[in-house]
Amino acid sequence: MESVRKGLRSGDLEKDNYGRLTCVDCGEELATQNDPDEVGKVRACPECDSEWQEI
Repeated sequence: MESVRKGLRSGDLEKDNYGRLTCVDCGEELATQNDPDEVGKVRACPECDSEWQEI
C-alpha cells in the first residue's frame, strides 16, 4: 500500500478543486476507512479495491 502523495505523483489518483480524491482507473471517489488503533487513514476505491494510506 503506497501513500496518497505517491498516488497523486504517479497519476493513480486525482484531486479536484474541493480536495476530493478519485481513482484514475475507475473514476470513483475514494472512501475513507479510519481504524482508531492505527495512525492515519486508509483511502480505498470501492470499485477496484485499491488502497492508499493518508498520514
